[in-house]
Amino acid sequence: MPRSRDRILANLESIYREAYDRARATKDEHRMADLDAAFQREQLLLEVLLDIRDAVSAKPAEAARSGPDPITALQTVSKIIKR
Repeated sequence: MPRSRDRILANLESIYREAYDRARATKDEHRMADLDAAFQREQLLLEVLLDIRDAVSAKPAEAARSGPDPITALQTVSKIIKR
């Protein structure tokens, strides 16, 4: 059974929070800004990947009724990667 979306995102936040707190303790504002931007970027990418996971693992009838479109999700990933 895959990990829940909330658990995965909480783990990501925890990792970045620890690094951010270390940078704040040393008053490294450049590192803090880099970490903030990296966290936002990785959170977005992870959410797209989780949407893809959910769409692929959904039952066909369930996926047709609701949920993200896997093709649209892949196109979004492609656009993000090209930036």
